Amino acid sequence: MVKVALQGAEFFAYHGFYPEEQLLGTRFVVDIEVVFDSVADFNDDKIANTVNYEELYQIAKTEMQHTRKLIETVAQGIIDGIAAKYAYVQVASVTIKKAHPPLGGTVQNSVVSISFNKKK
Repeated sequence: MVKVALQGAEFFAYHGFYPEEQLLGTRFVVDIEVVFDSVADFNDDKIANTVNYEELYQIAKTEMQHTRKLIETVAQGIIDGIAAKYAYVQVASVTIKKAHPPLGGTVQNSVVSISFNKKK
C-alpha cells in the first residue's frame, strides 16, 4: 500500500450557508489523503506510477472555486474528482477546515471530513 497526502492546502473561498458568508468569504484549509496498491516499481522514477499531489491540489482548487452552501458538498466534490482521475485509488479522505465560522463566539475552525473506500 502507498499513501500520498496533501496537508494544509490553503484557499480563500466563499462557501457558507448564509449569504454574508458567500459575499465575504473566508480561509479554508484542505487535507487530502489517498491510498492505493502500487503496481509499479518506484525505482523507475516515473510520476505515472503514483498519485501526483500536484493533481490533487488542482482538484481541490477547482472545487474550492465553486461556491457551495455546505463544505460537505465541497469535500464530496474533491473525493469525486479524485475517484474520477485515479480509478486505482482504494481509499481517499478529505478534511476541510473553515476558519472562524460565524457562530456568535470565538471558534477557530469548523471541520468536515469525508472518506471514500472502494473496497466496501
